[in-house]
Amino acid sequence: MKKIYHLANCNTCQRIIKELNDGAGFTLQNIKEKNINKKELAAIKSKVGSYEALFSKRAMKYRSMGLNEMELSEADFEKYMLEEYTFLKRPFILIDDEVFIGNSKKVVAAAKEKLGI
Repeated sequence: MKKIYHLANCNTCQRIIKELNDGAGFTLQNIKEKNINKKELAAIKSKVGSYEALFSKRAMKYRSMGLNEMELSEADFEKYMLEEYTFLKRPFILIDDEVFIGNSKKVVAAAKEKLGI
């Protein structure tokens, strides 16, 4: 399975999708229109080890809600990501049984290598 969870209006997500053969062969899910569900999030978490690894602490709401001053548990990270798409690191790229999270050059290069690009 190949899937990318992204934001359609995010220039960085658009650039990464373009680098991955314009998303050819991928199912694209705009998380603003259809947020990730609990089952999908749990499956990705099982591959990366924690919900915190999937959580974006750069989200504007992270500070505005005072979450940066709280000690968040794994259950908290899960809850906030399911309630609000902005707390998901973007993009999540699923290629077979591997997950690539975020937009760093290293992550994108690893995804491209997996695809043989």
